[in-house]
Amino acid sequence: MTVQPVVRLREVEEGDLPVLFLQQLDPEASRMAAFPPRDRDAFFAHWHKILADDGGLVRAVLAGEEVVGHVCAFDMAGEREVGYWIAREHWGRGIATRALEALLRIERTRPLHAHVARHNLGSIRVLEKCGFRRAGEGRGEIRGQEVDEVVFVLAGEA
Repeated sequence: MTVQPVVRLREVEEGDLPVLFLQQLDPEASRMAAFPPRDRDAFFAHWHKILADDGGLVRAVLAGEEVVGHVCAFDMAGEREVGYWIAREHWGRGIATRALEALLRIERTRPLHAHVARHNLGSIRVLEKCGFRRAGEGRGEIRGQEVDEVVFVLAGEA
């Protein structure tokens, strides 16, 4: 029997950024997320902007004591969105689901939206397990790259 790590969230710290930077460089993770990696300067500038934004909610995801990714809620185009990134070596262990569940206990806004690449079946399953429902499909754009995506919504009372 595989022991599942304890998953918890905490504020993102400056010292987490080099770890998160390396995680987003993983080519398979970038392909699954349909999110091209940023170079070091762009990544750190982006994250400093995120951390300075009082309207966003971003947390480091820890499995045991290891930073294995992040989870967030933010405003985009008039809607409240959620997102997450878990390092590939931790996929398939329920960490993304438990991290998103923990975020949903903090983020009380409803409805919440999520956009996921159509081919990212693992992420689609995470959203479904957390109560999100498919709301549509289409083509989105991530930093100039067109992506076939599925839109999910978590409605109702928080």
